[in-house]
Amino acid sequence: MTTDATTSCPVGRALDLVGDRWSLLIVREAFDGARRFSDFQRRLGMSRSMLSQRLQALLEADVLAQQPLGEGRGYQEYVLTTRGRALFPLVVALRQWGEAFLFAPGEPRSVLQAASDGLPLAPMQPRDQRGRVVEAAATAVIKPVSA
Repeated sequence: MTTDATTSCPVGRALDLVGDRWSLLIVREAFDGARRFSDFQRRLGMSRSMLSQRLQALLEADVLAQQPLGEGRGYQEYVLTTRGRALFPLVVALRQWGEAFLFAPGEPRSVLQAASDGLPLAPMQPRDQRGRVVEAAATAVIKPVSA
């Protein structure tokens, strides 16, 4: 992992951990039900060595955990941890950005919908503590004072 522990930027630290294409796609596939090494490899078409490296990094970062696949079986499955499940809004936001800007009108694409009603998710929007939508221009980053 390349995280610089001295950086005060949460975005930089997050990108060090899950900012490469393959790591986020592995997380996406875990949300979509992939559990076994072979599931990830088949769905993503990654080389075994690349997949092994990315899975190991996600395990070390506590984004994924391994657990026995079943009683008496020697196989392990990968499951999202609390930290990994907390990436869901990020994956949804990236999906929605891609839908809005990377597809031509009418171009086929996958759709993420709520299982409860079958409707697509509402657009993700940052909100303040009172629930009001906030645009980037209405925010400020407060950097820590160096000692």
